[in-house]
Amino acid sequence: MQHILPQLGSNPWSLFIGAFTLLFLWGLSRALEWAWLRPKRLERALRKQGLRGTMYRPLAGDLKENARLNREARAKPMAFSHDIVPRVAPLFIRTTTEFGKLSFTWFGPNPRVTVMDPVLIKEILSNKFGHVEKQKASRLGRLVIVGLANHNGEKWAKHRRILNPTFHAEKLKRMLPAFSTCCDELVDRWENSVGIDGSFELDVWPEMQNLAGDVISRAAFGSSYHEGRRIFQLQSELGECFMKAVPTLFIPFNWYLPTENNKRMKQIAREIRTLLMGIIAKREKDAQNGGTTKDDLLGILLESNMREMGQNGKSDSSLGMTTDDIIEECKLFYFAGEETTSVLMTWTLVVLCMHPEWQQKAREEVLQQFGREKPDFDGLSRLKVVSMILYEVLRLYPPVVTVSRRTCKTMQLGDLTIPPGVLLALPILLIHHDPDIWGPDATEFKPTRFAEGISQATKNGQSAFFPFGWGPRICIGQNFALLEAKMGLSTILQHFKFELSENYKHAPYTVVTVQPEHGAPIKFQRL
Repeated sequence: MQHILPQLGSNPWSLFIGAFTLLFLWGLSRALEWAWLRPKRLERALRKQGLRGTMYRPLAGDLKENARLNREARAKPMAFSHDIVPRVAPLFIRTTTEFGKLSFTWFGPNPRVTVMDPVLIKEILSNKFGHVEKQKASRLGRLVIVGLANHNGEKWAKHRRILNPTFHAEKLKRMLPAFSTCCDELVDRWENSVGIDGSFELDVWPEMQNLAGDVISRAAFGSSYHEGRRIFQLQSELGECFMKAVPTLFIPFNWYLPTENNKRMKQIAREIRTLLMGIIAKREKDAQNGGTTKDDLLGILLESNMREMGQNGKSDSSLGMTTDDIIEECKLFYFAGEETTSVLMTWTLVVLCMHPEWQQKAREEVLQQFGREKPDFDGLSRLKVVSMILYEVLRLYPPVVTVSRRTCKTMQLGDLTIPPGVLLALPILLIHHDPDIWGPDATEFKPTRFAEGISQATKNGQSAFFPFGWGPRICIGQNFALLEAKMGLSTILQHFKFELSENYKHAPYTVVTVQPEHGAPIKFQRL
């Protein structure tokens, strides 16, 4: 040994090779732990308790199988039915049918336990004892899933506290004129498309995206849709790029892969940041020059943030959001505000074409409440039939298919003991279509199930309606989305009746949210 040490010390290459070998072995052991040992350890813990699920495939898990099943499901034509689960979530329906409603699949090297019991779901989402957390998005995912939607712990609590005043009913009431202006512009544009016979046809999916983008631009930034058009377009493209990247999320260091898709996502993110920095800087400059606070989401957010920083009588920036934090929340305004409302409005129009009797009931209620006048805040809150229709559409076509949480400590879930590091998948779409919860007519459009409110809508009176989540992390913008949808639908019903075009193909699929794969061409008749 005494002879060897001097030889190593006198040869730098030997030291380098030795250090490199140790580093390589350390990295190899970490990779082995992440890709095989840990997944198999968690799998044994779950199976030992009688839980069944798919077999673990190294690295990819069920991602490749999920992609294959999605391709097969989308290749098949679909009847005009609301039983959309087999097309939208084929892996979930296959595994729950084969292994039971409480079973598991694999999201890359992470076991993902599917939970469909509403009682257990509420327990998970309430997170009373801090057993679960929102799964952190990957670096690529954080280009899309930002702000409040991606935070946990104290940072989430601080952001939620600052953002809460932004979505109070009184603040939303002040934004109604912006909603109304956008809807009037939509109707005016459609009126210009009317033919000699008083009818016209168009694809309402991009129309509803444009409407929602217009609303969020005006409501969030006080700017017109045309001024915010670039952010809106970039956010939509970013969502599509992210879905293309999903099959590679399990690959280590996928952020650094020099793919065209990765490059484009980063380029989009930089451009969005630059545009938002410009909007925020202009607003802050106006405030410094004595300008009044605007009644838009950004203005209310900046005001709430300043109040939070000065809550002790002196300004402390650590108590509030940074500029980067505000940029993230603005991106979330655009993404969540546009995506949720546009898909809700699109599916509502499609469903009312399929069920013209409910279209007529909704129109009668709107005309009785407003006549030909602009809908107002109090009147919109009294629309019972319209509310029932929107709830039923949200049940059958929830914007988000699945909500996920990750156990951060050992958790007792019913009779199961779930170790840390397990994903809990709450398949909202499957729960909303479950006949054991909603009755044998679960896949039928039946707004009357909500006649006595959400709590009485299910077969057994159990709360199982989660289109906006539940518990402390329930979507902060749900009232914004519903108010916008009521305003948009009421305005359209006042001016047009509508039916599906012969070119319409019923093809719901998932691109972040549940969207119409081939658009939604609808024929309108001016009233």
